[in-house]
Amino acid sequence: MDGAMRSPRRSSVEVDGGSLAVHEWPGNGPDAVVAVHGITANHAAFHALAEALPDVRLIAPDLRGRGSSRALPGPYTLDQHAEDVLAVITAASAAPVTLVGHSMGAFVAVLAAARRPDLVRSLVLVDGGLPFPPGPGSEEERVQATLGPALARLDMTFSDREAYHDFWRTHPAFAGSWSDAIAAYADADLVGEGPDLRPGSNPEAIAVSARELLGHAGHASALRSLAEQPVTFIRAPRGLLDQPEALYSPDVVDAWRRELPGWRIVEADDANHYTVVMAPAGAALVARVVRDAPIPTAS
Repeated sequence: MDGAMRSPRRSSVEVDGGSLAVHEWPGNGPDAVVAVHGITANHAAFHALAEALPDVRLIAPDLRGRGSSRALPGPYTLDQHAEDVLAVITAASAAPVTLVGHSMGAFVAVLAAARRPDLVRSLVLVDGGLPFPPGPGSEEERVQATLGPALARLDMTFSDREAYHDFWRTHPAFAGSWSDAIAAYADADLVGEGPDLRPGSNPEAIAVSARELLGHAGHASALRSLAEQPVTFIRAPRGLLDQPEALYSPDVVDAWRRELPGWRIVEADDANHYTVVMAPAGAALVARVVRDAPIPTAS
């Protein structure tokens, strides 16, 4: 296991419908990084990034319907999440910020940056934020094909926290990568009491997000509006279950590279959709991008 991790300070920001939980790892200056998590995740997905940026103020909300914001009512749309993130940035008095989005959080970050580019210094999209190409089958079949592994655990129950740790320890994405940071992520995800502990994401919120990820009407336009902004896209070469089929194929990324030639494209080395931000090597890469440092070339 790791050495002692820094613990974030929890606060809240008033948004439509109530209070959004926000977690902050303090830094040495006024500048801030705001990090937005994925569809069934929570702020604790960024523990490893906080460790990789020890001097940086890192702010990570729990999106409504997730984590400590699970009780917030809808709408649970990507547009509402973007408005919530803008409220977090404004409340932090840190604008303009570096905005990092992982997975679904990258879609939210795109919409937020397109609406208020004055609040965003640079945008970092980690294995998310580019539209998924149309595929065969019904909407439900496409959701399952793209996000099924992440959604399946929402129906599971666990006898205690250690049982949930065991679920993640043996998850294909984290084979050999178990750490205190991942344990903290798992702990932040659970609600209830044993033997009926369960992941805390609101199923209604997840269902809305899953449908929108496959076809948000304004998302492509929002992407194109950022053509002149400093944007980096980080692609993980392996998928949610560490399979060789990545969430984004090189062809999809290349197509958007041609349309948005000013964007910086970074290929993560030896990472899957989770470890690209939740394991030390992936978090170190994201930290280098945040600092706009040179990316080492794989030998």
